[in-house]
Amino acid sequence: RHPATLGSSEVEAFLSWLANERKVSVSTHRQALAALLFFYGKVLCTDLPRLQEIGRPRPSRRLPVVLTPEEVVRILGFMEGEHRLFAQ
Repeated sequence: RHPATLGSSEVEAFLSWLANERKVSVSTHRQALAALLFFYGKVLCTDLPRLQEIGRPRPSRRLPVVLTPEEVVRILGFMEGEHRLFAQ
């Protein structure tokens, strides 16, 4: 079907399919949404109001990797000389 004949529900279904079936990354999902908004808004000059309201997925926040105190002591144990002095 031609994109001009599709409505908000079909576009939303496509974005859901990308996320759920294809399991695309958050950045790919956001890029697809931005591309669709541009295409419908600038190329087809069509406003899809519900498409503007779709929430953009956010990447999950990851905790930084931190060494345990025991791991730090073990690493310091391998150092010698002035390198060990600087590290302590």
